[in-house]
Amino acid sequence: MRLLIIGLNFHPDLTGIGKYTGEMAAYLAAKGHEVRVICAPPYYPQWAIVKPYAGWRYQQEQWSGVDVVRCPLWVPKKPSGIKRLLHLFSFTLSSFPVVLMQRKWKPEIIINVAPSLLSALPALLLAQLTGAKTWLHIQDFELDAAFSLGLLQGGKWIFRLAQKLELALFKRFDQVSTISEHMQERLWQKGVAREKTVLVPNWIDTDLIKPLSNAGAFREEWQIADNQIVILYSGNMGRKQGLEILIDTARSLIDLPEILFLLCGDGVMREELEKSAQTLPNIHFYPLQPLEKLNDLLNLADIHILPQRADAADLVMPSKLSGILASGKAVIATASSKSELGEIVNDVGILTSPGNTRELSNAIHRLAKSPKKRAFLGNKGRKWVVSRWAREKVLDRFEKNLEGMLES
Repeated sequence: MRLLIIGLNFHPDLTGIGKYTGEMAAYLAAKGHEVRVICAPPYYPQWAIVKPYAGWRYQQEQWSGVDVVRCPLWVPKKPSGIKRLLHLFSFTLSSFPVVLMQRKWKPEIIINVAPSLLSALPALLLAQLTGAKTWLHIQDFELDAAFSLGLLQGGKWIFRLAQKLELALFKRFDQVSTISEHMQERLWQKGVAREKTVLVPNWIDTDLIKPLSNAGAFREEWQIADNQIVILYSGNMGRKQGLEILIDTARSLIDLPEILFLLCGDGVMREELEKSAQTLPNIHFYPLQPLEKLNDLLNLADIHILPQRADAADLVMPSKLSGILASGKAVIATASSKSELGEIVNDVGILTSPGNTRELSNAIHRLAKSPKKRAFLGNKGRKWVVSRWAREKVLDRFEKNLEGMLES
């Protein structure tokens, strides 16, 4: 198959959508398909373009058998609602001619990854010109999240109008997929026909991320005592995560020096979080770690923490959950019990209410004192993710779905 993937984020982004789009493209290319990708230069989650890439010019490269075109992108240093819209629009505008240039190549399937939904416009136009099938893969509901989290302001009529435009785009695609069952149900509620939707969860390479018998590499490097219980958050530090609760929880547990909080990552909230935690000796910040060190980092944790704001439930599904479970370590999440994240963690870990510092502190304290409970939950989570989200299983089904759509 000739497959064209259009998406803002791509390899070598270490977290989030770029990581998964990169792995998707590489997998399909390894299966013998001809894959082209139109994307932006890497900038996430630090919101700064990574060298040697540039934000002001087009660049071409080949990676893992995939032909990649990078399009100019404006990246705001401090993204706000309007700045985010301009940021997304800059990619739509710069990628438009590159997408239309694929007319001669005649892709058989065009896969558009959202965010950003704005890039659906050139994708759909190219499909009209070439007769290609179209597939929209939704990593999060950017419109709903932007209004729910206050990133975009406006009256109800503006939101309703935006929803109508969103649904009109959804309906133009031959297939629409998303990453969780609750998000798939949300598509149906929005008006997308059930038969057009597919579940494609964010996968994990369970051979790459796995339990280690000796997880001391980072303990030695970061001078963490053997008797300290590491509470780890690793990933994007954005507004959707509700990471403020970790600072409050660390403050509430300051009299227990054996409990140490580590926050590894980057994002728009990092500076604010560091300022809030500057007087706390039991919380340390570290940068994102390269992929080759990810398994060591995830195994450093005695307990993983996965916060989620109540108003972000089922608008996004935290992709980091798969790595946490694959590492075989216990997880505590702050999420609604009715959200999909809440349902999963309630089965394989410990769930506390969003924003409830006392509940989270008590859960950490109890679990820190019980290595047997931590081991039990870690093993349970590992088995769960291997049976459902293993990379080969998810991407093999995805490839078969693409082939089936082309044959129909």
